[in-house]
Amino acid sequence: MAQPPGWWFHLRRCAACGHVGCCDSSPAQHATAHARSTGHRVVQSFEPGEDWMWDYRDETYARGPLLREPRSHPADQPAPGPAGAVPPDWQQRLHA
Repeated sequence: MAQPPGWWFHLRRCAACGHVGCCDSSPAQHATAHARSTGHRVVQSFEPGEDWMWDYRDETYARGPLLREPRSHPADQPAPGPAGAVPPDWQQRLHA
């Protein structure tokens, strides 16, 4: 059986390598999986208008320089996204 296309609630960008993954509320939790598998502990929000950083090891907000552009997904890209892949019951599928 084919898997439905993936979707996310919000995105995070790795401060060490630039990998973009979905947040912990998203079904796949790619940003945390990336941090665990690589040891890259700090991410920055990849949402328009947000510049906060998170340290997975210390489980606290982090400080650091702003990452290079782009600092967010395009403002016209919906969140949750991507358009066309978000199920109608997406709110019930979020992780708490």
